Amino acid sequence: MSWDEAFSHRYDEWAAEMTADIAFYVELAREADGPLVELAVGNGRVAIPVARATGRRVIGIDTSPAMLAQARERAASARVELELHHADMRDLRLDEPAALVYCPFRALLHLPTWEDKRRVFERVSAALRPGGRFVWNAFVFNPTIAAANDGKWDEHAGIKHRVDHTPADNRIDITLESGEKVSLWWATRSEWDGLVEVAGLETEALYGDFERTPFDETSGEFVWIARKPT
Repeated sequence: MSWDEAFSHRYDEWAAEMTADIAFYVELAREADGPLVELAVGNGRVAIPVARATGRRVIGIDTSPAMLAQARERAASARVELELHHADMRDLRLDEPAALVYCPFRALLHLPTWEDKRRVFERVSAALRPGGRFVWNAFVFNPTIAAANDGKWDEHAGIKHRVDHTPADNRIDITLESGEKVSLWWATRSEWDGLVEVAGLETEALYGDFERTPFDETSGEFVWIARKPT
């Protein structure tokens, strides 16, 4: 459901260009009056700036032991408090209702089925306090881009990789030259809307980027804020 463990040592390179989301999630954390939770916390790329900016503990959940080990080391160096758990987001359970649960860097797309996504949304809804927010981002599938890069080798942050699309499964496979592989399953706006509704949440805002530009037909990213009704 995530990158091969062998890829963890190159994650920083792969994610180096993704910085625009940090200020967005930090701002939401500052507005939250209660526990902060990050799903797919990885090496703490977002959680550590959030903990530093708020002066509060961030609960982080991930399925990768290697990434969690990096997060612990980085949090110690940064002198911030992360409460890290090796766990599956589909089994989310908290001791105290959260004010904010967020899932950055398109990590919900590692979930292969709508049922998997629904289970996460339902667990998040159960874990939120009334008025609490669930926030995530995911790319908008673009068939023109998909046709242009399907089956071709490219470089991202100096890492050679190939992208293969399987439309029948809504799946994108990214294979590194070194052999590591990850799969993403894209979702449409109506599918995200359905997940929000079935979990008993309400859409507070939908943006097309982290600058909070209103979402429209030209948007390439879903940046979604859902709220648990009071």
